[in-house]
Amino acid sequence: MALNKKGKISKWYDGGLAGSCAVCFTHPLDLIKVHLQTQESVAAGASNMAISIVKTQGSRALYNGLSASIARQLSYTTTRFGVFEALKKKIQKGSHEPLPFLQKVAIGAAGGTIGGIVGNPPDLINVRMQNDVKLPLDQRRNYKNFFDGMKRITMEEGALTLFNGVSMTIMRSVLMTVAQAAVYYQSKETLIGTGYFKDNIITHFSSSFISGTVATALTQPFDVMKTRLQNAGNGQYKNFLDCAIKTAKLGPSAFYKGFIPAWTRIGPHTILLFVFIEQIQKINYRIYTKH
Repeated sequence: MALNKKGKISKWYDGGLAGSCAVCFTHPLDLIKVHLQTQESVAAGASNMAISIVKTQGSRALYNGLSASIARQLSYTTTRFGVFEALKKKIQKGSHEPLPFLQKVAIGAAGGTIGGIVGNPPDLINVRMQNDVKLPLDQRRNYKNFFDGMKRITMEEGALTLFNGVSMTIMRSVLMTVAQAAVYYQSKETLIGTGYFKDNIITHFSSSFISGTVATALTQPFDVMKTRLQNAGNGQYKNFLDCAIKTAKLGPSAFYKGFIPAWTRIGPHTILLFVFIEQIQKINYRIYTKH
């Protein structure tokens, strides 16, 4: 348990709970991003893709894969933020002094590495469930939910398939955690340090907006390749390098396919994530300081 002077208590589960709440609002944007990234050519923009999905599949299709997305937050985000907070607490040793930025980057990278491994199976299932509506009827996987996807992949393709694209997931997770956690807390400390900001929702919004923008710019190329690897059929790509070469042949812009919807997803998701984290920590304080 980490207690600060602002009436908040941080716990290992804060990130997972906050991420699960946030993804309920941002999942449709994530789904559109996956559809754009798996196009072989630039056939539709974000708005046209959204309209096409609603017209052909109905509005509920925008939430395909939500169960896997929540499972991903409960595993991936819980782990990376839990490790970040645990290492931060260990380094601070009861002190309330903020860590130097490079130390935040280091513990963010550690949390991102572990979180990427833990979160790869639900991430893979999430991508497949989101992309299912684009496939011909006879090729659709039709996973009922996250648990059905886990069971079928294990039985039909082998358990190791759940870790397809794990190298990309780890790289993206490291960059995402550094960009989100390290940049958020550094931005928050810098803003408060100016004397013009207080520890309130305006500062939380501003700091998370900065970290969300940095996160999108850093992770988009890796996100595109991760999505392609996870959605690939057997033998489509030999490895990460083969995927990168084939993606590069489509042009440099292929690495930034879906950048706008990715930004509009990561930005709001990061804002909601940290707003929820800050509020959850206030609730923790009320719960754990009751006498």
